Amino acid sequence: MANLNPKLLEVLACPICKAKLQYDKAAQELICRFDKLAYPIKDGVPVMLVTAARKISTSSD
Repeated sequence: MANLNPKLLEVLACPICKAKLQYDKAAQELICRFDKLAYPIKDGVPVMLVTAARKISTSSD
């Protein structure tokens, strides 16, 4: 499991709302808490397509 480059994480944003993303190392995903979407990281490359993201639930739902 590769680590995501911290500099890359600094410049990536949610393609919908432009919010900062949280890196979930265990799941290899970038999480947007505002839009409740998780963008996958495949072979060390973030897939920032809305169609590739999965919906997530939060404890406040």
